[in-house]
Amino acid sequence: MNAAIGVDETVSGIAAAIGDPARARMLCSLLDGCARTSTELSVLAGVSASTASVHLSRLRAANLVQLFAQGKHRYYSLRSPDVAGVLEGLCVLAGPGSRFTAATPSRLRAARTCYDHIAGALGVAIHDRLHVTGWLTIGDYGYDLTSRGVEGLEALGIDVDHTRAMRRRFAFACLDWSERRPHLGGALGAALLTLLRKKKWVAGDLDSRALAITRIGRHELLVRLGLRI
Repeated sequence: MNAAIGVDETVSGIAAAIGDPARARMLCSLLDGCARTSTELSVLAGVSASTASVHLSRLRAANLVQLFAQGKHRYYSLRSPDVAGVLEGLCVLAGPGSRFTAATPSRLRAARTCYDHIAGALGVAIHDRLHVTGWLTIGDYGYDLTSRGVEGLEALGIDVDHTRAMRRRFAFACLDWSERRPHLGGALGAALLTLLRKKKWVAGDLDSRALAITRIGRHELLVRLGLRI
């Protein structure tokens, strides 16, 4: 009986957290898998920054969202696929809603540098592809390479042993500010950017961080990594 009451109370608490219109708008804006800052969520919810902070605290307490800090920025995303599943079910009942669109110049969003690694849609696509192909795996301190990944990257021209010996983190997820999904950071991310530039698969602007994918680059990324860019 007590266990049942506990479950009922938990369900009621979660429903109450979702039930506020502003909080519901925040949660639905996170359904695309992208992370948002509290400022962005406040705009989407139509509330002040201070009110958004209170709402986000309530959502975190209900285990509906999680906080990810990167540098001076703090991003919020849905806590788990289970949360997304519940929200999607509610959205089906409620009907279609609006979608969030990042206000980022198209050239920068397509491909750019982030410090010394690749960001934008290209960086996220490479990150995801390395996972899908089984080259990249999650380790204790970020990402690591599988034996297949070592072979594949060395075949591309990356000295993995040298990259691993550098005095910096080998590989980790760096949250992309336009895509709001991870691209590859660390020594491995830097080695990939150096490789793509050396092979002239990408070309950089002289006056911005934008990267242009060359014609040969599109061909090689398709042949070598299976990426259609």
